Amino acid sequence: MPIKHQLVTLVFAALLFSSCSSIYMPSVPNTPMLTTKGEFAGGAHISLKGNASFNTAYAVTDHFAVMANAGFMNNEGRKKDINHKVFEFGGGYFKTFGPENNRILEIYGGLATGRSKRTFREYENDVVVSSDFYDAAYSKKFVQVNYSSKKVNDVNIFGFKFGLNYGTAWRLSFVETDDFYRNGVMQPNEDNVFLEPVFFTRMVLSEQIQLQYTSGSNIGLKSRKFLNAGHSVFTVGAVINVGRKPKTK
Repeated sequence: MPIKHQLVTLVFAALLFSSCSSIYMPSVPNTPMLTTKGEFAGGAHISLKGNASFNTAYAVTDHFAVMANAGFMNNEGRKKDINHKVFEFGGGYFKTFGPENNRILEIYGGLATGRSKRTFREYENDVVVSSDFYDAAYSKKFVQVNYSSKKVNDVNIFGFKFGLNYGTAWRLSFVETDDFYRNGVMQPNEDNVFLEPVFFTRMVLSEQIQLQYTSGSNIGLKSRKFLNAGHSVFTVGAVINVGRKPKTK
């Protein structure tokens, strides 16, 4: 884990110099850690700036699952307003392995649709002298690979021992604007491919409920003016897993 944490720290340092005007904003990838048929996983996560992510997944069989995700942000500031929403749908394969079947591999793919609005203001002597308004709809295709380990370590808090789960998700997102307006004037559409590595830690409160801390980055593989990598993932949240059945040999 220390190597992963160092990687995340370096990426965050780089992001401090990146643009925050990007049309695209990543949400927390769905990492349901499913193990058996009939299991349901749900999660809610939020960043310090109010970017909220909601994830759900259901295991249709012992190895196939479907998912639905959503992300929302409505942040109004003096110099910048951000209004963003995205909806994702997908499915894929999961498998447990290892000596105690406590390691999980998940491979998912899906489609998404989103809308992003941005307002940027410049002031002079506390008076607005210019405003720049973006309004863009976009579509997305994504594929991701999740790897996680259940109850690898324990942490002791106020005399109570809690299990810790670790995991990572590597996602490729293929994003393209559909209708992009800047100050009411239609702009040429842009496309980009984003590499989105995410690392998460879960503290086990019970067999069904866990608290999750997520950190990650957003790397644009193409040079674009507006559809660029301007936002990272840094959230806290909670996840539930219900309907899990004992594995049969």
